[in-house]
Amino acid sequence: MQKAADRLVEAGAGGVQFRVARGSEQFVVTSGRAELGTDRPVPADGRFRISCITKPFVAVVVLQLVAEGKIVLDNTVESYLPGLLPYGEKITIRNLLQHTSGLYNYADSFQKPGDRFLRDRYKDYDPADLIAIAAAKPLEFEPGTKFAYCNTNYFIIGLLIDKVTGRSYRTEITERILEPLKLTETVLPGHDPNIPGPHARGYMQIGGEAVDVTLMNPSEAGCAGEIISTTRDLDTFFSALFSGKLLNEPEFKEMTTPLPPEMIENLPMGIGYGLGIMKLANDNDLDLWGHGAGIPGYATLAATTQDLSARCQLSFTIGDKDFGPEAEEAVIRGVNVALCS
Repeated sequence: MQKAADRLVEAGAGGVQFRVARGSEQFVVTSGRAELGTDRPVPADGRFRISCITKPFVAVVVLQLVAEGKIVLDNTVESYLPGLLPYGEKITIRNLLQHTSGLYNYADSFQKPGDRFLRDRYKDYDPADLIAIAAAKPLEFEPGTKFAYCNTNYFIIGLLIDKVTGRSYRTEITERILEPLKLTETVLPGHDPNIPGPHARGYMQIGGEAVDVTLMNPSEAGCAGEIISTTRDLDTFFSALFSGKLLNEPEFKEMTTPLPPEMIENLPMGIGYGLGIMKLANDNDLDLWGHGAGIPGYATLAATTQDLSARCQLSFTIGDKDFGPEAEEAVIRGVNVALCS
């Protein structure tokens, strides 16, 4: 595993933190530096932006609300949030969770990368404004006919949770997941640009230079990707999910019923997508589930077999190179070493 982590640094990562678990036994390896230009090692308990791995947390809340009779997966957006979308009667809550809504991804409207991020990194974004960007565009395909990963879906889910509970998704995630599981290293920062606790710094290639982008207002990611966590807390979360501590069997089955592989495109390692969670390819054809993520400066992947016999969480910071095919392959090879050796 140390060699796999070192290879990822050679491929362009600034620093790497890799947690591997087999049953109750686990260990962490690190590689690279926590800050470019220093010899400071990557902290083994370092915090990082988990970005799109926020989505499994959100999906758990929705499925708990399904079990409570407050949400029906095949009801439409219009039935819960009338007037939000001009075609809300066509899109179901299931479509949002599994990225089959056909909605335009608001993030595609931003000029990126680099200069736009530096200009707007501390800007406050209102979810309604970001959803409005998508609502002003026509559907990209008929809901349910295709898969296209889209953060707009989860911003709408955030409003849905608020509507049916009277409380924000941050409060619901905190009280339903973080507090019961004692995930004390996991936070929903809202508009706070800081990463609390020990952490490695993340960078972005802008104008041919590695620019420190550790600090950012995460409201641009919001319900689709704002959470900060650690590899230990992620392992606790996925272990609880797959051991039945968070969902009843009917809702867990809904979550882990994947779209067929032929619908999935441009999703590294993804061979199926359930409700907020991915089915992952691997060398040994393990029944492997998890999620990948990327946000300025940070990339993450969490994976577990359904029986929890093999699990891994990988966080790495972008360093002084662009993240390219060589680095992506190093991630895939590292995950396979962790899970399939």
